[in-house]
Amino acid sequence: MNIGDAAAASGVSAKMIRHYEESGLTPRVARTDAGYRLYTEKDVHLLRFIRQARQLGFSMKQIADLIGLWLDQSRPSRKVKQLADTHIRELDERIRELQAMKSTLEKLAHDCHGDNRPDCPILDALGAQDGAASACCDMHANA
Repeated sequence: MNIGDAAAASGVSAKMIRHYEESGLTPRVARTDAGYRLYTEKDVHLLRFIRQARQLGFSMKQIADLIGLWLDQSRPSRKVKQLADTHIRELDERIRELQAMKSTLEKLAHDCHGDNRPDCPILDALGAQDGAASACCDMHANA
């Protein structure tokens, strides 16, 4: 099948399929005499694997590691679990950071009158040289 068919079957855009091949995440596929890529069901299965791993937020490096483990039928499952547990900890940290950002924005939005006056605590905090927005964010993260 051609790249358009592989994209439709896998749910991965043709642009991303090319990117994965160019970055070495997926192996180079066979090509026609005219240079068009030819994909097999196995290639599509790998693309689906990558799409699902991306949906779970795994990095490209982590996905490469997962692919290696997936293809290694003698792998110990503890290695897969370790990788997943590491990713869970990273997600937890990102969640904490996002919650702190949200809290800061909520505080700044609450303090903004939102009327016709030009003064705005949101813009003041973003423009502060002392990092008032990040200090507020840090304060909420530690609360």
